[in-house]
Amino acid sequence: MSSPATRVALIHALPQSVDPVNAEFDRTWPQCMRMNLLDDSLSTDLARSGGALDDAMTRRFMTLAQYAVDTGAQAILFSCSAFGPCIDAVARRWPDIPVLKPGEAMIADAVRIGRRIALVASFPPTLASMPAEFPTGVEVIPTLASGALEALASGDTARHDQAVADAAKTAVENGCDVVALAQFSIARAAPLVKQTVGAPVLTTVASAVAALRSRLAG
Repeated sequence: MSSPATRVALIHALPQSVDPVNAEFDRTWPQCMRMNLLDDSLSTDLARSGGALDDAMTRRFMTLAQYAVDTGAQAILFSCSAFGPCIDAVARRWPDIPVLKPGEAMIADAVRIGRRIALVASFPPTLASMPAEFPTGVEVIPTLASGALEALASGDTARHDQAVADAAKTAVENGCDVVALAQFSIARAAPLVKQTVGAPVLTTVASAVAALRSRLAG
């Protein structure tokens, strides 16, 4: 009898995050069983609150995580990069299973290869919360891909990808030595970004899936 497949819960706040991370699993870890939980009101409510992460928001994350654990998830990967403190609370509540922030593994990869990092995002609250997750000793340049989120929401993927590439190009021209695409939803732009800039380009999805697989194997 074969051993049961590893079961990982993927928790999303943007519908555009679902496909990129599942595509990465299909490419590099297809045997992993995934469950996708989407609450797209999380990002809407965060934007309405001006980026405030209060106790009520943390309780919502706890509820989503509890559901994932109750279904047998052996690890939880969040794709919502603007909710770091809420994810930290989940990790403290379930210390016996891997709970990963979306950018956690990418940050570790970025600081190994660069010291002036362009953190590119299309969702402004991500650029407000995520720089604090980087260690001291590196310079993080928050870089907004203006118009990219709206383009993706309207289905204009070409305009979305170009906006991300243009933002990354400007950051590299201003001295950044690595580009970190901060959201799962913008990972789709990585091929164009790599064609456009003369610097290493990292994505949250590739780094996160690799790190999660390593942790569960270990």
